[in-house]
Amino acid sequence: MPKAVWLLVIGMVINVTGASFLWPLNTIYIHGELGKSLSIAGIVLMLNAGATVVGNLLGGALFDRLGGYRTILLGAGLNLIAMAGMTMWHDWPHYVIFLTIVGFGSGAIFPAVYALVGAVWPKGGRRAFNAVYISQNAGVALGSAMGGFVASFSFNYIFAANLAMFVVFFLIAAFGYRQMANVTGVQTNVIAENGKVKNRSKMTALFILCTAYMLCWVGYVQWQSTIANYTQEINISLKEYSFLWTVNGLLIVFGQPLVNFFVRAFQDNLKKQIMIGILIFMGSFAITAFASDFRGFLAAMLILTIGEMFVWPAVPTVASQLSPKGREGFYQGIVNSTATAGRMFGPVLGGILVDLYGMPILFITLMAFLLISMGLTMIYDRPLKKKKEVPSPSISSL
Repeated sequence: MPKAVWLLVIGMVINVTGASFLWPLNTIYIHGELGKSLSIAGIVLMLNAGATVVGNLLGGALFDRLGGYRTILLGAGLNLIAMAGMTMWHDWPHYVIFLTIVGFGSGAIFPAVYALVGAVWPKGGRRAFNAVYISQNAGVALGSAMGGFVASFSFNYIFAANLAMFVVFFLIAAFGYRQMANVTGVQTNVIAENGKVKNRSKMTALFILCTAYMLCWVGYVQWQSTIANYTQEINISLKEYSFLWTVNGLLIVFGQPLVNFFVRAFQDNLKKQIMIGILIFMGSFAITAFASDFRGFLAAMLILTIGEMFVWPAVPTVASQLSPKGREGFYQGIVNSTATAGRMFGPVLGGILVDLYGMPILFITLMAFLLISMGLTMIYDRPLKKKKEVPSPSISSL
């Protein structure tokens, strides 16, 4: 990989490691430490995710106009200020305010990083996005492994550790990414993109696929909200729950070569890869619905992670292939914002369903969402096939 990509990868490991001290434990902290209901916890996470959606869209647009370097610095600076505030004041409602600001800052960073890695390594293709994806999950593994252990002593240490990692990331971005300051999306126009019809078909295809992506996230985020709290109710310790996320991150990092061997068969058919991943998600939730001890949840997490490795990197890759020149950041912003929309509404929906009807109804609902997601993935590329001038060799085979 080019040196610039390595710098982006290292920065993402540091950034996500810091965030992973806290994000798997948000619901547990709000429900257990602050004494709020699961529905209230879901609303707090919705505010955080809603701010992330705004950050995603703004971050993608800013990349196209200002470049990745300035956009990442803006997001990292906001995170640094908000986390410093949260470290000092993390009671109610200060926690909600600072968590929302962190959501906005993080939201601006991610599409800028994805668009930047694609811009500085255009020949990397799928490998470029996989590199960022793996770096995120290396951070998840490191942060989660340490987070549960640190939180078992005091949640105060969690905030301080998160702040320290954000400081390191800001310094890496400020000095390490400076050489990429001139990398931006080239602004385009209708003529350069060969007409409005072509753009509309690509955008329609992306929205259909991203709706499926969002529904997958609605299910996935339950592991950080309702399922997280459920594990505490059945006496799975905080350390054991955090260890599940450590397994998630480690499997993604070290299991990637094995998964790459299998997805090689789908190198020219990302649609099938995504559909197989959704089927694996369904198997994971079927196991989770009947799990009653740590081993059951561990098995479900292992299967969930495999499904994630099939789906999560594939969607940004499709978006990159669909995006016209100069709109890379905008298209990646759409992908990130729909994922965040799933993270936004998922905890609220899950909290309400569990508070009113219990966990069984939640799992039935999630399985229905995944079936809808499967159907949307099957048809998302039909708008492309209707336009004779649209498909390129890489997209027509999706």
